[in-house]
Amino acid sequence: MAKQTETISSEYDTVVVGAGPAGIMAARGAAQRGAVLLLEASSLPRDKSCGGMLHQYSQDLLGKIAPVPTEIIRQPEYVHFRYVDWDRGIRRATRVRFLNVDRQGFDDWLLWLLPDNVDVAGSSTVTTFHEDAEGVVVTFKRGGAEERVRCNNMVGSDGGRSAVRRTLGEGSVSTYITLQDFCRLEAAIEPYFDCVYMRDIGDCFAYSYIVPKSDVAIVGSVYYPKTKRPHEKQDLTMSILRESMPQLGDTVKREASTALHLRTPSDIVPGRGRVLLVGEAGGFMSPTSGEGISYAMNSGLAAGEAIAASSPTDALQTYSRSVEAIAANIRRKLRLLPLLESSWGKYLAGFVPSPIINKVTERI
Repeated sequence: MAKQTETISSEYDTVVVGAGPAGIMAARGAAQRGAVLLLEASSLPRDKSCGGMLHQYSQDLLGKIAPVPTEIIRQPEYVHFRYVDWDRGIRRATRVRFLNVDRQGFDDWLLWLLPDNVDVAGSSTVTTFHEDAEGVVVTFKRGGAEERVRCNNMVGSDGGRSAVRRTLGEGSVSTYITLQDFCRLEAAIEPYFDCVYMRDIGDCFAYSYIVPKSDVAIVGSVYYPKTKRPHEKQDLTMSILRESMPQLGDTVKREASTALHLRTPSDIVPGRGRVLLVGEAGGFMSPTSGEGISYAMNSGLAAGEAIAASSPTDALQTYSRSVEAIAANIRRKLRLLPLLESSWGKYLAGFVPSPIINKVTERI
């Protein structure tokens, strides 16, 4: 069970909004300068709709902190990314390998890695905040009561629909619609993280992914913004997949969420004033593959370390410099996006030799 703090102080050095990997890493870094309050709108442990796949970049970062506990690892332990053109029966496995974890357990474990000077409050929704000459005043609701705290710096890590970002006046970034079915496995499926393209769902459909998770498989689909009746689209997607994959048994749970729909470099915003934005809130995720955990963790840690190393008024400038390499990586991927999303680009991928597929996949 996630650790939580009953009594909250009126002042903190840093307030972090959002207790996902980005927020936790930001809190961990910022705690080197002073006390931190970590607020999460959901109850804890949070249940984030996600495939729960840790890229090598995430594994590398965690290798410097603590080994991932075996109890949150699902089977198969590692899965390789595989490109699947469903209609043409093309399957191209790659060298890109992910650690297969339970996402709720992963987030809960990260919380336990936080130092003692980080207070954690679940079911706490930020309603307003404002910056004055002395810092940032944050107002939030917890248990039906309104509370207010003051801090030197604030970090927004509240996802693709970030309220912190909107309050700063930076505007929202559009979001994909994502649906995930958890299907009982009637028999084993191949040990891959499949990214599936198919043409019978319509122009609203981006891709599906299939991930074995011990005795279940996650079958997720990503639909473009403003898709109408996405649940019907997901039903159609599931029926097509099940025709050829009888291993996919009954759906035991379906969950809906959103994912950032990055389109221009201006979608990347490190923050404003004393408020820093990390993870999807700041536009930090891969626009080509949708991978977000490594971007969340690395941008969050960069923000926390910038706060620890700087005065409150200089933290944003330090952070902006430290994430420039991440932003450049995203800008490069944005240039590839039109090709990867086009119907002819997906068609040509079926003819590309496997060594090239490997190199391209490692870059997206």
